[in-house]
Amino acid sequence: MAARPVLSEYIGQTMEQAEYVKLEDESYGGSIPACVGVLAFGETLRDCDAQLRSTLEDWTLLGLKLGHPLPIVSGIDLNTDPKRG
Repeated sequence: MAARPVLSEYIGQTMEQAEYVKLEDESYGGSIPACVGVLAFGETLRDCDAQLRSTLEDWTLLGLKLGHPLPIVSGIDLNTDPKRG
């Protein structure tokens, strides 16, 4: 089995924690409670999910760039320096 890049695995595992609600106008809202400020909206659940993933990716990359602490998800800790082999 091929190894997945750590960032891709982090995003995938974090998306497993996503929570969605159907809004009064029949659109959807989604958030990831462990990632403060990561929320998105879409006309369909699929659109909302895609927007949420994109928001999470941007949030994670910005957090890494600015040195903000990121939540540890499924044992993946992006707050540590990468080990070079």
